[in-house]
Amino acid sequence: MSSDDAVRAAANLAVVRRYVEAWKSGDLAAIFECYHSDFTLHYGGNHSLAGTHTGKPAALAALAEFSKRTGRKLLSIVDVMAGPERAAVIAREHFDNGTLTADVERVLVYRIADGFFRECWLYDADQPLIDRFLAVS
Repeated sequence: MSSDDAVRAAANLAVVRRYVEAWKSGDLAAIFECYHSDFTLHYGGNHSLAGTHTGKPAALAALAEFSKRTGRKLLSIVDVMAGPERAAVIAREHFDNGTLTADVERVLVYRIADGFFRECWLYDADQPLIDRFLAVS
């Protein structure tokens, strides 16, 4: 890795660590500050929230709706990693919407620009389970 790559990797790691600390402490204001104003969320799956949510308001609305429909709670951060191009968080979350309950491991892959999350690809370890959570009203 070149010295420029090492510098970018360290900067990306600092951004993702700032986010993780805010997430672990439940500091929503600090979490929201991690997102670039032009943030884009890419959400896989076969449910009503799947797809690309462009712009910080649209992406945060999708994340809020997901939280509402799953009752998600962070259990732990499994790992945080970063390179010069991307950073990632592996998290375990507990979901309980009153009908279904599960613990799920998720991977969030970020592209960072100007010290903020610019783009995120969200991957769930058990996508069919997530699809069922989001199908239940």
